[in-house]
Amino acid sequence: MVKIDLMPWGQARAHAAPIRFAVFVEEQGVPRELELDDLDERCEHAVAFENGKALATGRLLPDGHIGRMAVLKPWRGRGIGGAILARLIERVRERGDKEVIVSAQVHASAFYRAHGFAEEGAEYLEAGIPHRDMRRRL
Repeated sequence: MVKIDLMPWGQARAHAAPIRFAVFVEEQGVPRELELDDLDERCEHAVAFENGKALATGRLLPDGHIGRMAVLKPWRGRGIGGAILARLIERVRERGDKEVIVSAQVHASAFYRAHGFAEEGAEYLEAGIPHRDMRRRL
């Protein structure tokens, strides 16, 4: 059974960083030095575990943005990304925020639409990957 924990970066780093490097750096070619940033310390991080193994992660920024959503390849298509997203949205509601925003990779737009997000604005490049902002009002 998958369990999702929210934690600060000091606790999440050992679990989340390897997932993010595997997905963003190794699979997608994002430069390693861009993957971890100074925002990590200010974020709440969701990490999905099964039998003690970290499978997926995402982060919630203080301004209500969700980002760095990543699921290890063997675990994709099992609803784990949706569970991470749902837990982060639940946390946004707990904080009293009225909306949540993601900077979605364009290829993942359908995933976010399925979770109630709508595209906003034009596409743009981030780390060489096409993105588009998406918003969900709560």
